[in-house]
Order: sequence, then C-alpha cells, then structure tokens
Amino acid sequence: MMQNLLKALNSSLQILHPPTTPPPHSHSQTISTTHHLHHTDTSPCSKLSRRDLTISGPSLSLLLVAYANVDPFQFSKARADAIDAKDENLNTNGCTNKILTKRAFFDVSIDGEPAGRIVVGLYGADAPSGTTRFSNLVSGSAGISYRRKEFVKIMPNYIQHGGVRSYGVDAELAQRAGRDLMADSLIEEWEKDNERCTGTKNVAGSLGIVVRDPSKPPPKLKLVAREGKLEIDQEEVGSDPNGTEFVIAMKDSPELDSSTLVIGRVVDGMEVVEKINKVKTVQENTTSPYFRVAKLIGDKRAVVAERGFNRPYAKVVVTNCGLID
Repeated sequence: MMQNLLKALNSSLQILHPPTTPPPHSHSQTISTTHHLHHTDTSPCSKLSRRDLTISGPSLSLLLVAYANVDPFQFSKARADAIDAKDENLNTNGCTNKILTKRAFFDVSIDGEPAGRIVVGLYGADAPSGTTRFSNLVSGSAGISYRRKEFVKIMPNYIQHGGVRSYGVDAELAQRAGRDLMADSLIEEWEKDNERCTGTKNVAGSLGIVVRDPSKPPPKLKLVAREGKLEIDQEEVGSDPNGTEFVIAMKDSPELDSSTLVIGRVVDGMEVVEKINKVKTVQENTTSPYFRVAKLIGDKRAVVAERGFNRPYAKVVVTNCGLID
C-alpha cells in the first residue's frame, strides 16, 4: 500500500513541477550579459493549468493525510523503543538504581546553634571501599571520626567537609587503630565507576568522597647528584586528598565528577544542607593583579589565600555522627 501511495505522490509532484528542458543551442542566441541581468524570464517555471491543479489537488490531500496517519506513529514508536533500550542499559549497569545498604547521620551546628540532622544512605554494594572508609570515620572505628570537624567550603552547587588530617593527632590516632589514610583503593574504585557509568554522577542530594585533586600541577623535574652522577628526579607539588573529605551536592554538579567518588545520597535532612548553603563565605579575589602575579610565580601566600576562598565565616561543625542500625 505504501508503495502505491509513494508512486502516486511522485506522479503528482511531476505534474506540479514539470522538468524544464534547456533551450537548443544556436549561434543566434549570443546576447550581451547585461541584457540577462536586467530581464530574466521565469514564466515557463511558473505556468500551471487549472486542469493540473484540479487533478493533483485531491490526490495530494489524500496522500498527505495517509502519510500523516501512518508515518508519525511508526517514528514515535521507534523513538520510544530507543529510549527504553537506553534506560534499560543504564539500569543493568547499576548507574541509576543503586541500592542503599547502610545509613548514617550527622548532627550539625552553626556558630554553636543546632541546625538539625542529616541522614545519608550508603551504596555498600556499588562503592564498597568508599563506603567502608566513610562508615569507619562516621562510627569512630577508625580511631578518629568526623566529630568536632568543620565544613570548610560552601559553593552554590555543593558543600564540602574538611575531613580529618593526615598528620598530627588525627594520624596518630588512626595508626593506633591500625588504619591508614591512603586513598589508592578509592581512586581505583572511582576509575571503575567512571568507566561503568557515563553522565553526571554528582546529582542533587548525592554524597561523595574527594579522592583526587584535578587542579594539582604535575611533578617538577630536577637534577640530583647521586654517587657522582646527575640523575633526573621528580618532585611532587602539593599533596593529594586523603579520602576523608566529603561533599553533598545541592544541585547537579558535573564539576565534581573529576575528583569525587559518589558513595551515597541524602535520604533526610536536605533542609539542613540548605541552611549550611546559605551561610556567608569569603568571596573569591582571583581577579586581583597581586593574586595573579603571586600564583604565577608560585608564591605560597597565593595558595593559602586560595584555600580560604568560599570558606564560611561562621563555624559549621559536626557535633555528633554515627551509623543507624
């Protein structure tokens, strides 16, 4: 049936737009170009008899109605099938239907005033290393915990907790408990998650651990004399995160995907996250010529100043935390 309709449509189009045949070539048609510019005859292309319109009009209307009734349905069905296949592929990869295996809580205060409790669910099956690290810090089984630790950065799209330190008292307590603060296993898990799932992973309400610093400069090469010979050595610039800092996304934050391993999401207390997000912070001053020059020459004062950007003026502290059975 479709073939007959297409044949009728082609014949109707030929009636509406008859092929034009070029005029025969002769020496008498040598005319100046200025004459063609001032006068162009288009009458053969625009002539159409009433008989042609009378014959082709009803058939064209019938063909258009039939095409509109059949083809859009087939196109919509094919498009829906493609979307369903894409969604099914995402679900089978475990990117959108991650299962919550544990729950944890944070009690937060702002300048000493209780702000409320945040309850998060953890993806123990999809991010086992990250979930284990986070659970040990929340429960205190790592020898240290997030208690009395502050949120250090407040951005329009997310808030960031400072975690625990890799040196000093925090490191000693972790060593006594037989724990290390290395993030190697977390980076491997982050790489596998990026290969398995595409698109934005730090969506609104997600919880993630900072496992790497994408802005960290590459190691510097330097010449070192060893046993009377000059050798090239690499000097690390800056330090990597220790896998204890965490972020909670207020909105979809694709900028966090290059540094953060998603390990869960907020299940209750998102209004507390919004309270934290409204706390006033230190404004960035990256446009200052003094800051630009200091950062260009590698002045440590520029690094210290940059760490202070977006830091809250008020003390936003985790007063208590733990796992929920």
